[in-house]
Parts: sequence; C-alpha cells; structure tokens
Amino acid sequence: MQIDLNADAGESYGTWSMGSDETLYPLLSSANLACGFHAGDPVTIDTSVALAAKHDVAVGAHPSFPDLVGFGRRPMALTPHQVRCDVAYQIGALDVFLRLHDLVLHHVKPHGALAWAMGSDMNVARAVAETVGSYRSDLPLVALAGPGGDAIRAAAEGTGVEVVPEGFPDRAYLPDGNLAPRRDEGSLVTDPTTVAQRAVRMAVRGEIEARDGTVFVAEVRTLCIHGDNPRAVDIATAVRAALAEAGVTVAPF
Repeated sequence: MQIDLNADAGESYGTWSMGSDETLYPLLSSANLACGFHAGDPVTIDTSVALAAKHDVAVGAHPSFPDLVGFGRRPMALTPHQVRCDVAYQIGALDVFLRLHDLVLHHVKPHGALAWAMGSDMNVARAVAETVGSYRSDLPLVALAGPGGDAIRAAAEGTGVEVVPEGFPDRAYLPDGNLAPRRDEGSLVTDPTTVAQRAVRMAVRGEIEARDGTVFVAEVRTLCIHGDNPRAVDIATAVRAALAEAGVTVAPF
C-alpha cells in the first residue's frame, strides 16, 4: 500500500514566520506551497522550493483568494473570470521558481476559502479546474475525499484534469463530508496519537469519521498535515511511524 503525505507550507510572509518547514519537510512526500495571495512572498517561495529540492519533496501550488490579512480563509464574492485569473497568476508565479530549481510542478491544491467555495459553487469549481487543465493537461487537482469533494470532481469532468482525493487526519469533519469551520472548537486535531490513528484508518480502510460519529468510505490518495498546526512536526512524525507499522509506504501520488 502507498499514500502521499503532504503539508501546506511556505506560509511565512516577510519577517512574519509561520510553521516549522525545515523540520517538517523531511517527513513529507509532497508540499503545497503558498503562492503569494494568502502567504508566501518571493523570497519565501524561493526558499521553500529550495528546501523541497533538498529533501526530494514534490511541490504543488496552493492558490488562494487574494486575502493576505485573512490568510485566505474569508469568503470572497469573485466572478469565475476573476478566479481563473487569480489561480493562473499564482500557478505561474510558483512555476517560475520551480523552473529556476529544475523542478516540475506536481499538482495544484486550492487553499482555504477558495477550496470551500469550489465545494459549494460549481462555477468557481469549474473555473479552477479549467484553469489547471489549460495550464497543463497532466496537472492533477487535489480535492477533498468523499462527498465534500463531489462538486469539484463533477466540475473536472470533461476537462481532462485528474482529481486526487485528499484526507485530513488533523481536521474535524462535518456529517456531510466537509471540514468543520476553523472557528468551531475542536476543528483542529492536535494530539499526534489521535491524528496518526485517523491517518491509518483513512489510508488503509478509506474510512473518514465525522465529529458526530458518522463514518463514510472514500478513496484517499494523499493525507494532509497542516503546517500551521502548532504540533505539525510531532504529528507528521507520529503519522509516518503509524503508517510504516501498518505497512503503508509514503510516496508522492
């Protein structure tokens, strides 16, 4: 068995630091790098790409709504054309730095409120999927595994874009398969042992349990550890150990 272990990373900005990327990268098989709209200035992007190259970590783009102040987590009413332009701009910005380091863009994973909007607005989902497909037809789009990602998978049909289902062992789920809003108490799971158990369950059995006990089965090909989780390194370490014990190999999808 094999699964990808990713983290949202490169989310510092200027002198403001976020996460422990240098310690976290060796534990990952892929990373989703902020592209400047919710975090990630040019120096941070270049440093993050260099770090990924050093540790042989596949790099994906992590585009967002243009919302530095809100870290890309606030809803925004953008037209599909605006979404398309913003996503294209961010993918292109990251891809330049990847080329400078002789790396190839591995995937695209929308961030925060943009990902949430894609799950509820077919026009937004289609705008992102079409942009990714137009930029590079073989570029995978990462989306929430299970019913929460149904709209994104439907939007990608006909574009030729492969949708890779993602599980979030460090986040609480709603009964409808979506992630619990960040403002909710307990939305972020911080105990490494608990996250590791959830990760193995997702990887081996394809089971995701919502916070009310509802369990739904879904294919999961990549697991996300949030880099802004205060215990991200401890969590990633525990997840790697638990996956290895369960006979699951960690490698990019």
